[in-house]
Amino acid sequence: MPNREFYEVDVPIHDSIDPDWRVLHVFTGVADSPAAALRRAHEVYDAALAAHTASREVPGRQPDRWGAAGLRPGWEMEWTAAKAGRWHNPLSCTARSGFAL
Repeated sequence: MPNREFYEVDVPIHDSIDPDWRVLHVFTGVADSPAAALRRAHEVYDAALAAHTASREVPGRQPDRWGAAGLRPGWEMEWTAAKAGRWHNPLSCTARSGFAL
C-alpha cells in the first residue's frame, strides 16, 4: 500500500486584468507523491471551476481532503509553475524556532 501523507500544492496565480497582481493559491490533501498531489489539486480546481461556470455549487472537500475553496474567477492559474511537497504545519510545536528561549 502506498505511503499516503498530507501534501501542499502552491500554485502562483495572477489577475487576468492586472497581471502584476500575483498571489499563491494553496491546495492541501492526502496523496502518495508530489506528482499525485499536483494531479489532485488540478482535478479539484477544474471541477470547482466547471461547477462555478455552470452556476452550480462548488464541490466541497473530498474524502481525501482535497478541495478548491476560495475560487477566484478571472484569475489565471500558473500550473506549470506549481510546486508540490509534504505539508509542514507552521504552527506545529515541532517547528524549528529562529530564536532561543
